[in-house]
Amino acid sequence: MTDPQSQQQQQVRLNIDESKMNTTYANTIRTSTTGDEVVLDFGINLPVPTQDNQPALLFSVGSRVVMNWRGAKRLAISLGQVIRQFEERNGEIQLNPPGQPQGGPRLAE
Repeated sequence: MTDPQSQQQQQVRLNIDESKMNTTYANTIRTSTTGDEVVLDFGINLPVPTQDNQPALLFSVGSRVVMNWRGAKRLAISLGQVIRQFEERNGEIQLNPPGQPQGGPRLAE
């Protein structure tokens, strides 16, 4: 006997249109949330000189992605899977490699 769920499953062809795609690089992300959405600002932290020689960073936002919570959860699952696969092939990704400052500069509040 055939499972009723397997009879209802059908394959759907997915066509991907990349004609309007933009590619950007980001080395940091800022997140904010509402009750309905997650806002992801992707950008680059750039060290900037200050007059008093204190460390300062400029967060230059390059892209903003707004998604609902279901989309955010699917993104988290997908990222978890690709990171796990990468680490299985290449070893664990060290967030604080030896010889580098722990956590980088702290932002003033």
